[in-house]
Amino acid sequence: MPPTDNLFVQSIAKAMAVLEALGSRQEPLSLNELAERADMDRSTAQRIAHTLTLLGYLEKGPNGRGIVLGKKLLDRTFDFLNTTPLVERATPILADLQRETGERVDLSLFDDLSIIYALRRQSKRETFFATLVGRRIPTYCSSGGRAVMSFLADERVDDILDRSDLVAITPKTVTDKKAIKQKVAEARQLNYSLCLEESILGEIALGCAILDADDVPIAAVHIAGSCSEWTADSFTQRFAPLAIEAARALGRSRR
Repeated sequence: MPPTDNLFVQSIAKAMAVLEALGSRQEPLSLNELAERADMDRSTAQRIAHTLTLLGYLEKGPNGRGIVLGKKLLDRTFDFLNTTPLVERATPILADLQRETGERVDLSLFDDLSIIYALRRQSKRETFFATLVGRRIPTYCSSGGRAVMSFLADERVDDILDRSDLVAITPKTVTDKKAIKQKVAEARQLNYSLCLEESILGEIALGCAILDADDVPIAAVHIAGSCSEWTADSFTQRFAPLAIEAARALGRSRR
């Protein structure tokens, strides 16, 4: 945030830096580790951690050693999900979609350089982190993200790619800008995007964009399965029409 922004509150930014520093580790952090990861002096980190602990957003680690994220953070997740109309509308539609497909189905929200999962209905086999609400994946390498980009102007697509850190998540992740733009162009023709093992090895995922009343892409429906059970052709033939139908049911598009 530019230092000339007079409305920017540095103390709040520092508190969020503490929370984000803890979010990158599963193990409890010592105060010194927390200060280093949050890029602040130990005294500042101590005051912020103490305040957040009293408020319930941080807690002591096992046996009272170290600092971990607090359970009260889940209250704010609940608040967001409970007050987002799209999530409410999507819940029964995704439940029906999961029953019909037998595969994992997700709702992701478009957030510029990444998509973030807001609803996840898992199937019989899942990688643990792939079942969690709140997981982010870069827009450029997710099926939903590319489906969203297919409804954006080329200039906006170029801007997203220029600002993205194009690093491979798996050996199959496509990171070449020209190749990504080709996949976005394909999604414009097909009305869905397909990713093969780009975020999780062994996973095939199909995404369709959800449009608002102004035909602006705001979210996506995903269906994900196993490459050991599906080829790209059989997966898209079976599930693309279902994902497109669900996305249209959730959108407010005039198309």
